[in-house]
Amino acid sequence: MPQLERLTARHAPAVLRFERENRAYFARYVPDRGDDFFTGYAARHAALLAEQDRGTCHFHVLVGDYGTVLGRFNLVDVADGSAELGYRVAERAAGRGLAGEGVRRVCELARTEYGLRRLVASAALANPASLAVLKRAGFVLDGAVSDCEVDLDGEPGLRHVLDLDAPYAAASP
Repeated sequence: MPQLERLTARHAPAVLRFERENRAYFARYVPDRGDDFFTGYAARHAALLAEQDRGTCHFHVLVGDYGTVLGRFNLVDVADGSAELGYRVAERAAGRGLAGEGVRRVCELARTEYGLRRLVASAALANPASLAVLKRAGFVLDGAVSDCEVDLDGEPGLRHVLDLDAPYAAASP
């Protein structure tokens, strides 16, 4: 089973490879990161590690055989016991339950290691697989449907929340 690891400097080459190999795949569901993301990646990775050191974010990679990055699972905008969850899984790893497993693992870390009480996550309506992952992990809509509608860079989406103080039932596998 792949390992969920906290992002470190040694992950930089594998994360860059993961982002390059899956760029077109990710662009089907979320806005493209743009060429600058790739040309300035070394500085971007260093900035992520600095954010992590300050405790404002917690970045994770799901690592498979030979150090290959299969997914990224991030907690950003950490403040007041809350954070926003974001994740992406490689195209070749999609449909194998890795997104759900990674989300469950990072939710558990959020509760036990980072002391968070609430997570927020949004997914595009055009990405039913991601919406299903959130639901299976125990996330619920953040209010009435009309109250949780969000704009994800021009794409309609739904905002979900997970109460980590409730008896942890990061739902079913």
